Amino acid sequence: MSLAQLIHPEQLAARLQRPELLLLDCRFALEDPQYGQRSYEQGHLPGARFADLERDLSGPVEPGVTGRHPLPDPERLLGRLRAWGLEENSEVVLYDDGPGAFAARAWWLLAWLGKREGVYLLDGGLKAWTEAGLPLTTEKPAPRRGGFQGAPDARLVLGANELLERLGEPGLILLDARAPARFRGEVEPIDPVAGHIPGAQCAPFTDNLNANGRFLPPERLRERFERLLGPRPAKGAVAYCGSGVTACHNLFAMSLAGLPLPALYAGSWSEWITDPARPRARGE
Repeated sequence: MSLAQLIHPEQLAARLQRPELLLLDCRFALEDPQYGQRSYEQGHLPGARFADLERDLSGPVEPGVTGRHPLPDPERLLGRLRAWGLEENSEVVLYDDGPGAFAARAWWLLAWLGKREGVYLLDGGLKAWTEAGLPLTTEKPAPRRGGFQGAPDARLVLGANELLERLGEPGLILLDARAPARFRGEVEPIDPVAGHIPGAQCAPFTDNLNANGRFLPPERLRERFERLLGPRPAKGAVAYCGSGVTACHNLFAMSLAGLPLPALYAGSWSEWITDPARPRARGE
């Protein structure tokens, strides 16, 4: 079974009373870090707990050293997951406003720690839930403690130094999840330097979705990534973006398409540019 699984609003509504269900609200906005918590307080799916991108799903930023959303300390993240009630047999559903970028980050972190069964993204997120006429609540679920035991899988992560050594290898396929204008270096609204890692291909995460913000069918996703991969095997791919968040959306989509799960360059562009000796490129 693929690591990536979707669940639709009506399916989730029928499962809300299951004791093994763990529902995480992953809403966030880069331009307003308090948006997710504020939105959760105003209304969330029944039984959902709030997982904040910066407080829970990222580690502390070290200016000039790390990117904007470094990976969290594994033990600290495990502590948060247990505090939310995660068990070995938990059925986990993750959602954000709709596109799934922040929910996919949580999905990848769970896979990184070894939780690879029974983890779903709510297709279309909160937008799809409300469009289906399903209820929100302001009530917070009762505390519960889980016993999930996990450990990080180093095979799923690539560091900056290793990536630098591999640049130029014919089997390396760098997939940049940012929008084309950012990839080309024409605009850069977030980071101090514009451009991309040399040799990368532009693979905007938004192209994984249809006009309604739902994931494309697996066969269409497979066609998309096979075009990007060409004759090269998917296991040679490395996903990155601005800070290691939307890249996880591409990883989820590749897994949903039945392709092997590639590595994540978690530091991504915002870490890459902290060292001026690392090469940079602009244009196509």
